[in-house]
Amino acid sequence: MNAQTPDPATGDPAASLPYRKGVGIVLFNDRGEVFAGQRIDSPLPAWQMPQGGREEDEDPWQAALRELAEEIGTAAAQPLARTEEPIRYDLPPELVGKVWGGRYRGQEQIWFAARFLGSDEDIRLDATDHPEFRAWRWMPFDALVAQIVPFKRALYEELHRRFGPLAERIRTAARS
Repeated sequence: MNAQTPDPATGDPAASLPYRKGVGIVLFNDRGEVFAGQRIDSPLPAWQMPQGGREEDEDPWQAALRELAEEIGTAAAQPLARTEEPIRYDLPPELVGKVWGGRYRGQEQIWFAARFLGSDEDIRLDATDHPEFRAWRWMPFDALVAQIVPFKRALYEELHRRFGPLAERIRTAARS
């Protein structure tokens, strides 16, 4: 079924579309702040963490490292934690037919918390021919949650609940 054919049970054109498999990375610096990139394809000040698609047989951590290398130019990261089960989000109806060729209703992602092992100079948004971010910064996790696009807010709130406590542990470890 495509995005143009409504689901018979709900009338929702996206209800029977699958979720795109993906990964995401909550990347912490030594101050316990998270990496946030401003999307290049949005006129809005849309800030988000690195994320992307994953092939069916691709190891999730390897996919996360690949996404980091593609999106920020470095994969210098140490895994700290991960979600055991994927977390889903749905696209708003007006985006379903425009994103990913209308083949998916949203994403189903395995998320990792990771510590950045490089320096700020290692981060290069122009590492590929198709950059995803126009700008980047380190910011407090809760500040990023407040700035995420509305359809991803519940996802980011859940990530903050699960991984937010790592920020203090990282700050403490960096001071020792």
